[in-house]
Amino acid sequence: MMKKTPAILVLEDGTYYKGWSLQQEKQVITVGEVVFNTGMTGYQEIITDPSYFQQIVTFTYPEIGNTGINDQDIESHTISIKGLVAKNICKISSSWREQESLVKYLIRQAIPFIFGIDTRALTQYLRQFGTMNGCISTDNLNHSYLRQKISQIPVMQGLDLIPYVTTDKVYPWDEKSLPIWYLTDRSRVKLADKLKVVVIDFGVKLNILRRLATLGCQVTVVPAKTSLRDILADKPDGILLSNGPGDPSTVYYGIQTVKNLLDHNVPIFGICMGHQILNLALNSKTFKLKFGHRGINHPSGLKQQVEITSQNHGFAVDLQSVFDSSAQVTHFNLNDTTVAGIGHSQSPYFSVQYHPESSPGPHDADYLFENFVEIMIKSKRKAN
Repeated sequence: MMKKTPAILVLEDGTYYKGWSLQQEKQVITVGEVVFNTGMTGYQEIITDPSYFQQIVTFTYPEIGNTGINDQDIESHTISIKGLVAKNICKISSSWREQESLVKYLIRQAIPFIFGIDTRALTQYLRQFGTMNGCISTDNLNHSYLRQKISQIPVMQGLDLIPYVTTDKVYPWDEKSLPIWYLTDRSRVKLADKLKVVVIDFGVKLNILRRLATLGCQVTVVPAKTSLRDILADKPDGILLSNGPGDPSTVYYGIQTVKNLLDHNVPIFGICMGHQILNLALNSKTFKLKFGHRGINHPSGLKQQVEITSQNHGFAVDLQSVFDSSAQVTHFNLNDTTVAGIGHSQSPYFSVQYHPESSPGPHDADYLFENFVEIMIKSKRKAN
């Protein structure tokens, strides 16, 4: 039987919260940026999302782990989060798809976690003072000592984290790897010939690849620092810029690559980090949000059309800089009116600051993948 171990969460300003952990074989200390996610479901997708690299994730929903863990809902094959914070974690879960409990999964993957704290108070504190670095510890509960440990790690602004999460080799994404339940094709678009899509991996989520494959695209994933020549070698019909962690303004190699791709007039679809990099390539600017957008309930849209979207980002595109660029705003985050999407009526590029593959609406934003396919088809016909 698992026994509770005293644990503590300390923030960089000295604020601390006492709780419990179930990790007893090894005492741990982990540091990272403390953020919160407002989703009621999807904890497995969250903890395997590379965009959370170097972050300690707080779940605002009071209980997680109810449905356990399975090997189909993962967004990557590794866990990127530095730690997990919850009000309550279920040790016993129930689901016909469950293969392992969340607690056993976290312990097996050596992911530090703390529960039993007031996550509502923590979230309100982060909303008031902004996300900040913090520490989870079961090894040393002295908050003054742990605050010194926190001071030794850099802040998120100015960090290029893409090299830690991108693939180190080029690989094709085989449609056969899709889970059976996902194969139902909801799309209006039917492809006579498979379109070649190159996905530049800034920390790609597997559901993005699944959605492209389900639409019939021939998908190739390449590392973030792949040269323009290698990207265009197989004459792709379109380029997808994936999500990813860190400060987008530091990803100079990705920004320059996209600048060059824009000169070649190849269709481009950017998601989250990809959205930010596309905007930076168009000479727009980005900035760090006070506490970010992380959840599956963010309304986005324009002109009386609203999509309920899944979002996970700590940076956003500056609105005025978009007005000064050649792009047009297609979506706003309707909670705070930050830029949630851009496009161009005459050029084949567009991007969104949310995750259309996550289906929180459940399919409000799914049409964006179909739009990408339609743009590629039109561009291919025009070229021929």
